[in-house]
Amino acid sequence: MAIIQKEIELAGSKGREKAIALFDSGATYSCIKREVAEKLGIVELLPKPLELVTAKEGEKLIAKERVSLDFYLNGYRFSDEFIIIPELSEKVIIGALTLEKWHMKIDFKQKEIIIAPEVTKLRLL
Repeated sequence: MAIIQKEIELAGSKGREKAIALFDSGATYSCIKREVAEKLGIVELLPKPLELVTAKEGEKLIAKERVSLDFYLNGYRFSDEFIIIPELSEKVIIGALTLEKWHMKIDFKQKEIIIAPEVTKLRLL
């Protein structure tokens, strides 16, 4: 598991906001606090609730909603679905599926997120 914090800018259909994001390869999904999600975008119900296991043994959360947002890091634009977790300890967590989707790597020594610039370009074939 790898964790690092970085400032990002979140953007949705309702607005924009800067936030310190926790990049966490141990979290499967990217997650966001309800109040942030509602301020930035249109919240929608998941087709089927997600049962999420936490680090605390035996503890589970049920997620029922999501929001689609863009986020900006180091001048690059990314987009993804964020699962809404009302009790989330951070404003936003960037999880493993987002890291994998955008080919991001966590560099512990430099405390940086390594971005492959080629994945941020639109290609029409």
